[in-house]
Amino acid sequence: MNIPLSPRILCLLLVSPSEVNFVVCQLFALLAAIWFRTYLHSSKTSSFMRHVVATLLGLYLALFCFGWYALHFLVQSGISYCIMIIIGVENMHTYCFLFALGYLTVCQITRVYIFDYGQYSADFSGPMMIITQKITSLAYEIHDGMFRKDEELTPSQRGLAVRRMPSLLEYLSYNCNFMGILAGPLCSYKDYITFIEGRSYHMAQSGENGREEIQYGRTEPSPNIAVIQKLLVCGLSLLFHLTISKTLPVEYNIDEHFQATASWPTKVVYLYVSLLAARPKYYFAWTLADAINNAAGFGFRGYDENGAARWDLISNLRIQQIEMSTSFKMFLDNWNIQTALWLKRVCYERASLSPTIQTFILSAIWHGVYPGYYLTFLTGVLMTLAARAMRSNFRHYFVEPPQVKLLYDVVTWIVTQIAISYTVVPFVLLSIKPSFMFYSSWYYCLHIVGILVLLLLPSKKTQRGKNRHEDIWLSQSKKFDEGENSLEQNSFYTTNNVCNQNQEMASRHSS
Repeated sequence: MNIPLSPRILCLLLVSPSEVNFVVCQLFALLAAIWFRTYLHSSKTSSFMRHVVATLLGLYLALFCFGWYALHFLVQSGISYCIMIIIGVENMHTYCFLFALGYLTVCQITRVYIFDYGQYSADFSGPMMIITQKITSLAYEIHDGMFRKDEELTPSQRGLAVRRMPSLLEYLSYNCNFMGILAGPLCSYKDYITFIEGRSYHMAQSGENGREEIQYGRTEPSPNIAVIQKLLVCGLSLLFHLTISKTLPVEYNIDEHFQATASWPTKVVYLYVSLLAARPKYYFAWTLADAINNAAGFGFRGYDENGAARWDLISNLRIQQIEMSTSFKMFLDNWNIQTALWLKRVCYERASLSPTIQTFILSAIWHGVYPGYYLTFLTGVLMTLAARAMRSNFRHYFVEPPQVKLLYDVVTWIVTQIAISYTVVPFVLLSIKPSFMFYSSWYYCLHIVGILVLLLLPSKKTQRGKNRHEDIWLSQSKKFDEGENSLEQNSFYTTNNVCNQNQEMASRHSS
C-alpha cells in the first residue's frame, strides 16, 4: 500500500512565504528545464557540464527555498558517499540505508516536535525524503551490480544494477539536480545518467548474448505536447484545490455537531468527498514535477503501439485510474508510483520475514513521525490483507457475464473509495486524539470487518513471486499497453526496446 507523500512538501495553500517560495522555485525550475534542453543539450555540450549545471541550479533552488537548511542535503549526500567509498560494496547498502533513514528521521523529529508541530509548511525535510530514496536506491543498485552475482538477482534488480562506482559529481547531480530536488520524483540512477549522456532516444535490440545492444538512433521526440498537457492538469488541479478543497475540510468528519446530527449515508458521502477534495494538491505538485523533468528532456519511455512518444518514465500518478479504482491494489498501483517501487526494491524483495508488514513500517518511518501516519499504516496492513483475501475468494465468480461484472465493478468501486478514505483520515489529522475520535465515531467498523474477513476466509498460499503482484505495496504499476517489467525496471534499455516490444505490448494489452 502506498499512502501519499508528506503534506509538508506538497501542501500548496499559498498562505506562507515558504509555500510561495516552493511554487516560485518550481516555476523557475520549469523555465530552467526548457533552457537546459535547448542550450545544454547533450549534442551541444559535455556530460560533465550538464552535471555541473544541473547540480548548481538544484542547490541554488534549495538555498532560495529553504535557506541554510539546504546544507542538510549536502551533508546527507556527502556522508553517504563517504560511507560507500570507505565501507565497500559488500555492506555499504546496509550502512547507507541506516544512515540516510536515520538522518532523515532526526530532521523530522526536530521539525515536528521543536519547531512547528502540525503545520503544513514546505520545509527542508520534504526534499530530504526524496534524497533518502535516491541514496538508498543507488546503494542497493551498486551492491547488486558490483558484489552480487547475476544469477542471484531478480530481472528488475539485474536491469537496475550499477556496475561502476559513481564519481562525486555524478552522485551529487543525481541527488540534487534542479529537476527533482524540491518534489522529486524518484528515478533510477541508470535512467538519470542515460539522460545526461544523451542516450535516452537510442533504439536497442537484443544481441546474441541476450543483452540489449544499441543499434541505431531515432529522431529525438519533442516533449512539448506532454509538458503542455501536464501543465493544464496542474492548472485545473490548483484551481480545484483553491476553490473547493477549503470548503470541504477533512477535520469536519470529527466535528461534534456533525457526528451527532448527520445520518450514516451523509457521513459516508462526506468522508469520500472530503478526501476526494484533498487530492488535487498532490495532483498539482506531482504533475508539475513530472512536467519539469519532461521539459528538460527527461522521462521518455519509448513509443506506444501507435508510434506516439511516451513521457511517463518517472510519472508518479495516473489520475483517471486513481479515481476509477475498483480495488486497493488498483488505487495504489497508480498513486505515488515511484515511492511504491522504492519500497518494493529496498524492502519487500529483500525481506525474509513478513515483507508486507516490514514494508508498511518502513513507509511509515520514511513519511515522518506524526502518530497519525502510523495509525494509517497499521490500518493499511489490515485493509491490504483483507482486500487480498476478498479478491482471491470472490472475484472469479463475477467475471462473467458482462452485466454481473459491471455490477461487481460498481460495488467494489464504492467499497474501495470508502475504505481508502477511512484508512487515510489519520494521515491528514496527524494526531492521536482526533484520529481515534474519527474511528470511534465509525465504531471501528472497517477494522472489525477486516479482522473478520481474515479469520473467516481461507487464505490462498502462493509463491513469493506471485505474491509480489498481489501485494499492494510492491505490485508493479501495470500499464494498459505495456508489460509490467518496463516500469518496474525503469531502465533505458527496457523502455526503448521498441522494435521488439510493440507487438508484445499489444498482445499483453489484449490479453
